[in-house]
Amino acid sequence: MDAAGSQVTGECAQHAGKNQSGFITTQGGNLLCSKIIHLIHNNSVKSQVSKVLLECELRMYKSVALPAIGTGQAGHSPAKVADDMLDAIVEFASKILVKHLKKIKIIIFQKDMLGDFYESMKKRENSGSPRTDSWMSMFKSFLWGKKQPAVKKEAVFLEKKVDVATFQICGENKENVNATESWIKDLISKEQFETVISDELMENLLESKTDALTDLQRRKHVVLQYENKSSPPQIKISGISKDVYFVFAEIQNMIQKLKDTEEERSKAELVYNLVEWSYSDSNGSLVSFDKLTNMKLEDAKLAKKAHLTVKIKKKNYTVDLNALQACDDQGKTLSIQRVPKNEGK
Repeated sequence: MDAAGSQVTGECAQHAGKNQSGFITTQGGNLLCSKIIHLIHNNSVKSQVSKVLLECELRMYKSVALPAIGTGQAGHSPAKVADDMLDAIVEFASKILVKHLKKIKIIIFQKDMLGDFYESMKKRENSGSPRTDSWMSMFKSFLWGKKQPAVKKEAVFLEKKVDVATFQICGENKENVNATESWIKDLISKEQFETVISDELMENLLESKTDALTDLQRRKHVVLQYENKSSPPQIKISGISKDVYFVFAEIQNMIQKLKDTEEERSKAELVYNLVEWSYSDSNGSLVSFDKLTNMKLEDAKLAKKAHLTVKIKKKNYTVDLNALQACDDQGKTLSIQRVPKNEGK
């Protein structure tokens, strides 16, 4: 705290005693970082690390540095702390599609603790446990997003129905006919083009958009070949140049929509792990909003918006984010509740 400076000390004093979710976030002060996350002490190191990682991803932070939590005054065993911290990181990487947080550093000041962390990492790398991938695989998953193990498929041609054009060549002699045939083949080959799109989501695209891809292939007279042996998987597009370019752009748009959907679901999952929004139904029971609506409500609150329109039982309700009430167009009012998770643990 001394190194961070008086500004950080003042911010902590401001937040002291307020309802927090297990931590306080302040500016970086004199330290070489943009933010400092101050953890409120509890005995679960794994839970604390998980909270920090979720918060970093939610706030779109690109990196975070963690000390060996609890090995100082708290007196926790360095070996147990190493296991708890690495368990939290592996769980974070395996359960969530991580989009923003790219680098996690664990800062170890005591040289004798290096062995504990090394052994903990080694256990994961050599483990045959079916519950987790190898250590290196998990961190590859962390950087690029989790992938379910894919069943290897051979190259697949989507159903294709291409109209065939037949040329009948007549000439004075065989040489003229052969020359004309070569000229036509040369023209066709000049118009032919092929390109490849590679992406981790290609298999998802093929499974969810087979009909759309088949229709696109049929309309534009191109050939689409799916190849799963390469990494990442790819689709090769072959046909006349202008049609290949058109289909290339259409498939890229499909992939981007899949990525946007995955990112939205991932963020919604992150927010749901941090806070839960619910409403009181006619019986007075609390009903949780779906995860996407939960995220939209939390985003609106963070953006300090006064109102947000949501769907409750297929009807539009306007939520007053200050009064925590939702009202429909008939004047019916429901109470809204926001509960931070893991609070006080």
